[in-house]
Amino acid sequence: MSADPGPATESGDKVDILVVDDLPSKLLVLQTILQDLGQNVVLARSGAEALREVLKREFAVILLDVNMPDIDGLETAGLIRSYKKSALTPIIFITAFSDEVQTLRGYALGAVDYIYSPVIPDVLRSKVKVFVDLHQMQKRIRSQAEERIARERAEAGRRAAEENMRRFNFLARASHELSGSLERSRNARRLLDLVVPEIAPLALLQLDVNEAGGATELHVVTPQQSGWGAASDGRMVPAALLAQLHKARDEKGILNLTADMLAADESCRTDWPRDLKGGVVLPLRIGERSLGALALVEGAAQTFNAQDLSMLEELAGRAAIAFDNARLYSNLQQEIVERQEAELRLEEASRRKDEFLAMLSHELRNPLAPIVNAVEVMRRTAPGENSLAWARDIIERQVTHLRRLVDDLLDVARIAQGKVSLCIEQVQLSAIVEHAIETVQPLIASKRHELVLRLPQIPVWLAGDLARLAQVVANLLNNAAKYTPPGGHIELAAGQRDGNVFITVRDNGVGIDTELLPQVFDLFTQGKRSLDRSQGGLGIGLTLVRQLVEQHGGRVEALSEGSGKGATFSVYLPMNGKVVAIGASGSQSIRARNDRRRRILVVDDNRDTAESMSAILGLEGHEVWSAMDGVEALGYASRIVPDVVLLDIGLPNISGYEVANLLMQDPRLRGTLLIALTGYGQPADTARTAACGFHHHFVKPVEPQRILDAIRGWGRADQV
Repeated sequence: MSADPGPATESGDKVDILVVDDLPSKLLVLQTILQDLGQNVVLARSGAEALREVLKREFAVILLDVNMPDIDGLETAGLIRSYKKSALTPIIFITAFSDEVQTLRGYALGAVDYIYSPVIPDVLRSKVKVFVDLHQMQKRIRSQAEERIARERAEAGRRAAEENMRRFNFLARASHELSGSLERSRNARRLLDLVVPEIAPLALLQLDVNEAGGATELHVVTPQQSGWGAASDGRMVPAALLAQLHKARDEKGILNLTADMLAADESCRTDWPRDLKGGVVLPLRIGERSLGALALVEGAAQTFNAQDLSMLEELAGRAAIAFDNARLYSNLQQEIVERQEAELRLEEASRRKDEFLAMLSHELRNPLAPIVNAVEVMRRTAPGENSLAWARDIIERQVTHLRRLVDDLLDVARIAQGKVSLCIEQVQLSAIVEHAIETVQPLIASKRHELVLRLPQIPVWLAGDLARLAQVVANLLNNAAKYTPPGGHIELAAGQRDGNVFITVRDNGVGIDTELLPQVFDLFTQGKRSLDRSQGGLGIGLTLVRQLVEQHGGRVEALSEGSGKGATFSVYLPMNGKVVAIGASGSQSIRARNDRRRRILVVDDNRDTAESMSAILGLEGHEVWSAMDGVEALGYASRIVPDVVLLDIGLPNISGYEVANLLMQDPRLRGTLLIALTGYGQPADTARTAACGFHHHFVKPVEPQRILDAIRGWGRADQV
């Protein structure tokens, strides 16, 4: 099929352009773009249809899709070349992808160019226009040659064909060379190597190095003793030539350069030819934007004719596209790298923020729950009873825990803002250790750890803040206790070495993964967490350690052979003071005991929470058992067949969800009331407890009366 050529009077000088593609939508797009050239656009939907059109008429240029279902573009090109009439017809391949083998095969079949989809309308029109102009020129040459004698006509035709083929081949080679790289400097070298010495004995290329055009670079090909050299830095270029180059950035100009001008300019290179007479300066433009200029200098035996100038203008256009593509690719690569880095930073910041908020919510709710329960016990108990004192002890422990969390958060903020001032005095190393152990002793005792102390037999003095240094050691011991399983071993060694005071805390706990070790002192950094949140903390303890140690002029190190192999933290501080010999202290061994009290089937790994809730239920007259983990809870449930189970979700080893599922598998527990008591209170958490069979979901801290009301309500419903 073909486009409507219009009236004969309007199309007498028109040439035919063949567009071959199996997709109607692409044919329509290409036809619309090429109609602006005012030529006849013939459309073919297959290779076979294209061959029929080639037999019927002569085409100025053929645009051929590479990938077609019946006969692909390369096979079609080979058949077109087999016909004498179309043996020299320029073929431009249009493809979305082409490898080097395919490209070389296309050029071997006589292709003059490759255009990649999606096409740029201006680029497509400019490429096709060159061959339309060349085809029209050929027609005029043939028409004039027919009026001459046979010998002159044959000779003129031969020369024209050779010249056209030379130009075709040159432009095809130029397109191949310039499209083979997306680097500005490499394209500059290839462009200059194309034109020197084949087109001109001397060429200069001026390019912008940024979009604003504020900086340029100059590439020059000059003769060397061993022949023509590569692109150089362009120094010692005549000022007159540089001025003409700069002016040509806006429009094409004739280069005015004579041997007298070169001889008069002291800045000119001495190895430039002295027979230069002129040339042409071509702008490198994309639309209205200038990318630079190309100057081609004529020698004594060279003169650019109109056809040469047309070819060189097309060359400048293709070069501009290549340089602009290189610029776009470089910008795109930089944008991709910057975007990826920014996204990674945002994702990491968001992840840490979300984890911190979740941890903060859970950590603050857990200690508040037993406080509320203890207050309820005091309300229900006579003031003089022992249970009141016991409840007050619970409040004291949990308030201390909350205060420590809040103090850590405030310390991080103060130190980051430089608002912490140290009270420096002469302190004894043993006093620092004693204060730290006193702070952490309850946690070590609750987990039944063995704490071994290895202290110097003589006192060691140093200049520092006693409270802050004790906080450093306490945080290291607290970290070791949290990440060491119950019954583990913790060793604290301290002394002096090489003019420094060292404090080392070593444990046989979970260890530190290799990828986490470099970031272990960063804010909010912790190892992998399980649902039970058994380690606790906000991930800021080690950050405080590093900041406080560095404020004392010291350093801290973390070592671990990997997951499950324990960890060692060492603090090194400058030693100031004197050493006085006194009695030996030796090594000590402390074995902490865990005196847990079991009462009702209240399942919570927080001992204070379980005991305080059990006390409230006991005061109501209920028979109560308590369990500290899921395995223990399942054992109690199997023996006592409870009517009500108050179940924490974040349990060690087996989560509350899994415990609930296992309880529901026992037919005897089908009528048991399941109440979730947890620090997790997001909508997704509530939906998940409901799916697991829980009847109520209470977020810690919860008013005890709400739990009692839920139990009473279930009892009345059961009786009905």
